[in-house]
Amino acid sequence: MGRPTKRTEEIIKRVIEGLSKGTPLAVICREDDMPDDDSIRLWAQKDEELFRAIARARQLGFDAIADNLRSTARGNGDSTGDFQRDKLIIETDLKLLAKWDPKRYGDKITQEISGPDGAPIQSQAVSLDPAQEAALHQVIEDAKSRIK
Repeated sequence: MGRPTKRTEEIIKRVIEGLSKGTPLAVICREDDMPDDDSIRLWAQKDEELFRAIARARQLGFDAIADNLRSTARGNGDSTGDFQRDKLIIETDLKLLAKWDPKRYGDKITQEISGPDGAPIQSQAVSLDPAQEAALHQVIEDAKSRIK
């Protein structure tokens, strides 16, 4: 018997529940009575409401994973009792969270440049006299010839 390809409310409910608990879509779809993960993605591409529901469920799932990591770090929850093993599990999941949701769990650093008192930077066009313009063109041509 093949995998189901027909979308049902029960299948969607199971996908949303699984994602909101932090279970990856591929794992949810490994169950025999579930469609493959590509089918779910295609359904979401065609249905904006489903797309949003999956995105919300994933956000909740990321938070569930982070909460579980805190519990594991304290020796509770999924802790194996082996310090090194728990550390590996925590670091691996933290790296995955940083990739999956870099804005909330990543180390992304942004830099904003502004003028005095946070004002926008002002720029001005500069006029060159003919001699300066010729010198600038010569510098550019010299640079191009070195690159080749």
